[in-house]
Amino acid sequence: MKYSNIHRAEFVSRPNRFIACAELDGEAVVCHVKNTGRCKELLVPDSEVYLTESNNPARKTKYDLVAVNKNGQLFNIDSQAPNIAAGEYLKKNYPDALIRPETKFGNSRFDFYIENGDEKIIVEVKGVTLEKDGVALFPDAPTERGVKHIKELTEYAAKGYKTQILFVIQTENISSFSPNDVTHKAFGDALRTAKQKGVTVTAVNCSVTPDSMEIKNDINVVL
Repeated sequence: MKYSNIHRAEFVSRPNRFIACAELDGEAVVCHVKNTGRCKELLVPDSEVYLTESNNPARKTKYDLVAVNKNGQLFNIDSQAPNIAAGEYLKKNYPDALIRPETKFGNSRFDFYIENGDEKIIVEVKGVTLEKDGVALFPDAPTERGVKHIKELTEYAAKGYKTQILFVIQTENISSFSPNDVTHKAFGDALRTAKQKGVTVTAVNCSVTPDSMEIKNDINVVL
């Protein structure tokens, strides 16, 4: 996936989860943060950030904050980017399959449904921006919705569907992925149970530049 009209800036503050203040070419600007997560370890004063500029004059904010440099390592923090990158990735992996995004099953809507010959596959994507000592962690805040999705994937695995939860880590230099039990143990417990009952748990890293993000490699999952 690619962005256009990208600008380098310096992060100043985040008054609330939707907006941030940055300095662009010596000018103070307000930008939309395309991630409602905490991102406290990324969005620190004076950090290098990257903004996309909108051509829509009706927008309240002219810029979107999409990437952050953390100690020389670039992190994409756009919450829409993982699904876009996953769509590109799945098309490469299933070139002849029917791939349908945002498909409803029961009371939930899952990110992708794939029909590949006789296979019926449900894929749920989770974007990951939290990293500690080279290990990617999810979630960065309690997520009852995430637990619900995992339990429902487990139910559909029992019905004969192939089910997968795909953790898209929005940076490159990562050694492994683990559930963040310190923040939300129920999510980790649900994930471990799901794997035992047939849900595929996959984590991938991404090649990230200021104006792009692309899934690169599978990485080790430690549950």
